[in-house]
Amino acid sequence: MPAVFLKDRSLIFVSGAEAQSFLQNLITTDIAALEADEARPGALLTPQGKILFDFMIWRDGEGYTIETDAGQRDGLLKRLTMYKLRAAVTLSPSTEEGVTVSWGEDAEGSRGARDSRFAKAGVALRRRAGRHGDGAEALYDALRIRHGIVTSGSDFALQDAFPHDVLMDFNGGLSFRKGCYVGQEVVSRMQHRGTARRRVVMVSAATDLPETGTEITAAGKPVGTLGSVKGGSGLAIVRIDRAGAAMAAGTPLLAGDTPVSLVLPAWSGLVFPASADEASA
Repeated sequence: MPAVFLKDRSLIFVSGAEAQSFLQNLITTDIAALEADEARPGALLTPQGKILFDFMIWRDGEGYTIETDAGQRDGLLKRLTMYKLRAAVTLSPSTEEGVTVSWGEDAEGSRGARDSRFAKAGVALRRRAGRHGDGAEALYDALRIRHGIVTSGSDFALQDAFPHDVLMDFNGGLSFRKGCYVGQEVVSRMQHRGTARRRVVMVSAATDLPETGTEITAAGKPVGTLGSVKGGSGLAIVRIDRAGAAMAAGTPLLAGDTPVSLVLPAWSGLVFPASADEASA
């Protein structure tokens, strides 16, 4: 069972009598539906519906643990504190740094919260605060790439992506039933109008892919941008209407000068539209 310590992750503990209602009215995740040993993705959005902070969240005793990138923690803590006002909520940065992720045949019997994103892809992976393994981070990155699971920084820029762009409408991180939260009107409108066009894809090439940030094009026109890369495999967020039309027409897709193939994560149930009319259907 691989166990990989992710040193660049930090934790915030949210507790108090009103912790659940505070988070429920603020973030994208349906906190009330969160199971006891489940970790779900989530985000705090801008009023315009874009991802301001992204994280994983799970129940922890009488409160909740939020796991985020170490570079985001202080900013997220400050923003949560701004929203707290007089709510009976305590926000505490954890003294324990880093998170261990473990997966494989024995993961279901290990400690930690099961990651709903990987569960959607058929992988039993658990997340646990602190250092409990020494596997190479490259193992975890390869697993993410293989199953179409993105991370901010490497795959998308904060304040530039909508939750739909990173498949939060499919991975358990975005609720359309729980009521209002910051940015909810925008993402609900995208959902009901079916206007989400940018989506996560897995990218493959016969040779090593170029570096993160390389533009993916079809007939010289931009389709998307390459994110995480490991050898000839990677992730990207692309316009699936443009990519689908190019694929249907037999137009090569290129990452820089490298021919690539694109595949949507099977767990999303999405398909590439072959035309603009199909994309609007």
